[in-house]
Amino acid sequence: MNRIVKRHYPVDKLPEDLRAGLASGGLVSVTVEEEAGEKKFDFDRFKSEVDRIRGTFDHRVTGEAAAQRVRSLRDEWDD
Repeated sequence: MNRIVKRHYPVDKLPEDLRAGLASGGLVSVTVEEEAGEKKFDFDRFKSEVDRIRGTFDHRVTGEAAAQRVRSLRDEWDD
């Protein structure tokens, strides 16, 4: 969730509906938070998770070794 905090923000710069009840010329802290709702896909976070998980694999397979494994599995059905 995104949050923006502005401290010592001039009341006079606030929109009229937010200034109601505040003294003119004063300072306020403004916090803006995105409401919970539909989450957006974060590609950078996804990529970092994929890289992290890939880093945990010890077993590396070459393309030729993978093809040989597929051939052997396919040949089992020919018998």
